[in-house]
Amino acid sequence: MTRIPEDDRNILELAIYLPMVLTILNRDMQVVTSSPFKLKRPYLELIEETMKAIQAELARVRRYMRNNKMKVEKIQTDDAFTMYMFLYKGYEEHHNYFNPRLRNRVEELLRHYLFQRFLSPGKDSTKEA
Repeated sequence: MTRIPEDDRNILELAIYLPMVLTILNRDMQVVTSSPFKLKRPYLELIEETMKAIQAELARVRRYMRNNKMKVEKIQTDDAFTMYMFLYKGYEEHHNYFNPRLRNRVEELLRHYLFQRFLSPGKDSTKEA
């Protein structure tokens, strides 16, 4: 049983997912830059603006974690699972995440930041987990 409330666990999970989304966008930016697109700038601008939004959200998440004595660290990974250690107000918990679940959640967040955030302006990505 976890001692971490759901809202705080969602914040800790965002600290896992958002850097992964940024990594993917960085790779995509390199692909677009080296691709034979005739007009690259609109794609690059979309990726850059999306990265700025994610970086702002990640800064908010990290500030919240620091203020609430929360920390997350990757402990180990294998073909199927990745284990993270959550430090929460003096308590330590280990959580295993199924790698396809991580990938799917990162894909959902990528979809959200690329276009769904423009469709539903009141929707907060931290509430989806």
